[in-house]
Amino acid sequence: MMLRTVTLSFLALLSAVPAARAEDPAAYPTHKIRMLLPYAAGGGGDVVGRLLADKMGKTLGQSIYIENHTGAAGTLGTQMVATSPNDGYTITVGGMTTHVLAPAIYPKLPYDSIKDFTTIGRVGVSAIMLVATKDFAADDIKGLIALAKKGEPIQYGSWGVGSTGQFCAEILMQQTGIKMEHVPFNGIAKLAGDLLGGHISLATLDVATATPLVKDGSIKALAACGERSPSLPDIASYKEQGVPFDRSLSWAMYAPAGLAPPIAQKLSAALKDALGDSEVKEKLLGLGITPQFVPGDEQRDINARDIAAWKQVAKDANIEVK
Repeated sequence: MMLRTVTLSFLALLSAVPAARAEDPAAYPTHKIRMLLPYAAGGGGDVVGRLLADKMGKTLGQSIYIENHTGAAGTLGTQMVATSPNDGYTITVGGMTTHVLAPAIYPKLPYDSIKDFTTIGRVGVSAIMLVATKDFAADDIKGLIALAKKGEPIQYGSWGVGSTGQFCAEILMQQTGIKMEHVPFNGIAKLAGDLLGGHISLATLDVATATPLVKDGSIKALAACGERSPSLPDIASYKEQGVPFDRSLSWAMYAPAGLAPPIAQKLSAALKDALGDSEVKEKLLGLGITPQFVPGDEQRDINARDIAAWKQVAKDANIEVK
């Protein structure tokens, strides 16, 4: 009887406590915001995130702090964002790998990069550079095709299976009919080092890594996969060299799915404001990223179309990570 009385009293106490209420979206944000980044501290994606966090925090009137959670090519941290509360206090910056290529190559990806996220907006676009040693026997795509047609065995390096670099090389092969052997490296630093050392003659590099090496004459660039980069404005894109490829290689900001529209709009406006800042623009360009804001709904639709296109590339090239 005593136990029953205590239980009833406890239930009565609980019923007297008002239910927790969601924060009024109009008051958002009322405390710090977490930017969970699936990149190692100091890497390109981390630098992009910190740059935006600083400027957006000032616009929103609340600080945005960084948490780095690496692993599984960025998909681990991205999954953590997908399963976080959709209250506007967890956001991330995703690149091609986490939100476009991973769905194309991972058959058991633990998140849906479209349905499990609210897309806040595009941050910008960047290129992947097709580069070679100074003595490589081709200076552009036309020369590379000619070299391949002579029957010369051609190897190229990328920073891993399923990387944007591998996809850019596969696009080139599929569109031109040439054959190249893929040599995956464990990270872009090792790839760049072996390219400089002459251990491999042809490679794909992100534009931030390639730019200083091309500018100081250590290596040469043959083409830009994606849009022509302002960091290397003299290097023509695939499309300009006759390869029909016009997909954007984009960075975007995301939050968990189901974010209240007023909160999404505030974050989107803060992102757009940050990208309009001259200092932010300069620093992003220094990383090889051209600032280019696109509203969230539009970027989500672009991602959906790109995933379908890259899945076909992966299927044709037999790229799959199990």
